[in-house]
Amino acid sequence: MRLIVATAVVLSTLSFQQAAAATAECAPITENGVAELFDRWNASLATLDSEKVAANYAANAILLPTLSNTPRLTQEQRVDYFNHFLEKRPVGSIDSRVIRIGCNMAADSGTYTFALADGTKVPARYTYTYEFIDGKWLITGHHSSMMPEK
Repeated sequence: MRLIVATAVVLSTLSFQQAAAATAECAPITENGVAELFDRWNASLATLDSEKVAANYAANAILLPTLSNTPRLTQEQRVDYFNHFLEKRPVGSIDSRVIRIGCNMAADSGTYTFALADGTKVPARYTYTYEFIDGKWLITGHHSSMMPEK
């Protein structure tokens, strides 16, 4: 009898969760809109203000940066990384991308190249994941790594 009651409670909880998920409102976004999220991030690099760059990230986002081996898990850590990265005056350009869109979530993955002030070009691969949080699309995950092959 306890198993039947426990099963009924689990099933009713699942039904409630499924109903809640079905009624969730999805923020509208297009592939162009996701591409513009990168443009927003890239424009924040041009300010040379690490706080403005970090403002693109959710509080609990993870940054696996291009030019550091250290994962950045807090805004303070992300600001620290961008303090150093921005000294190089990076400008990113997308070389190739694949965009995926879900309900209040999006992913943008591909390859990009950073042009640095000293004339260096840094080709890298990337993935940004975004979530719609408190009325704004924010980066929840950002992985960027230099291309392994020359």
